Amino acid sequence: MNYRPLGSTGLQVPVLGFGASSLGSVFRQVSLADCIATVQAALEGGMNFIDVSPSYGETLAELRLGRALEGVPRESYLLATKIGSYSEPRGDYDFSKASTERSVEHSLKRLGVDYVDLIQCHDIEFADHDQIVNETLPTLHRLREQGYVRHIGITGLPLKIFPAILDRVEPGVVETILSFCHYELNDTSLGDLIPYLEEKGVGIINASPTGMGLLTQRGAPAWHPSTPAIQEGCRKAMEHCRAKGVDIVRLAIQFACDDERIACTLVGSANPENIKANINHLEAPRDPELLAEVMEILQPIHNFNWTRGMPQHRDEILG
Repeated sequence: MNYRPLGSTGLQVPVLGFGASSLGSVFRQVSLADCIATVQAALEGGMNFIDVSPSYGETLAELRLGRALEGVPRESYLLATKIGSYSEPRGDYDFSKASTERSVEHSLKRLGVDYVDLIQCHDIEFADHDQIVNETLPTLHRLREQGYVRHIGITGLPLKIFPAILDRVEPGVVETILSFCHYELNDTSLGDLIPYLEEKGVGIINASPTGMGLLTQRGAPAWHPSTPAIQEGCRKAMEHCRAKGVDIVRLAIQFACDDERIACTLVGSANPENIKANINHLEAPRDPELLAEVMEILQPIHNFNWTRGMPQHRDEILG
């Protein structure tokens, strides 16, 4: 496993990190034993940056992750969690000072740790950005001074939310961003923002290199928010890879992780064999000819997207 600096934080993170949402049974029912085995497989494979949130399974992912980390030396892994989003289906968002303080306290208890390496404002497209700037971020910085968190970031789907916050705060107030579904084979729109983020000294975490299932053998799940055109284009790319005897997930993981400007790409599963397969995909030989063929197939839907959040925070829709 290779490691890269996470912006100006001083942290060295693996190019492939573990996204722990699946531990909360958000995609299928999983057992605690599965969760423990999966986390062990991730750590053994060098995926020692773990990202979770109280919203994943409505605290279940944090609880199970805490159990999986029992007895693991704290200095051997980097742990990120979030505040602000507590149940997407219920629209439960709260970025207030009181909620933020309470959320961090409860996350630490569920995770069984004294501090987290990175705390993130979760899905700020659903937040009042005045509150984020004037209340939430100052609260997190006080918690950092008290030793409960080491570094501070923001996350979300629309790309416009990142400069909307970063342009309003002093350097170092926001140290990382986590973007998902915007740096993958069919959508590289995050790339346009990278020079700006590098100039700000902000570390970049990329999630969902398969587009939440678009670039997989099974294809997009029924709940997926993408358009039929996006799903059809990705299906054609997957079938082309399959005809060549290659799982498109391998190509997707390699593509995302090979961009040295991106510190870490997160993948998630509650199946230890899937995690081992992802690590093997990363370490497998590259096939530039196949990659070029897949990119050509995906060109008609390149950067086609979907968005969400408050109207003022939504990206322009392409496709």
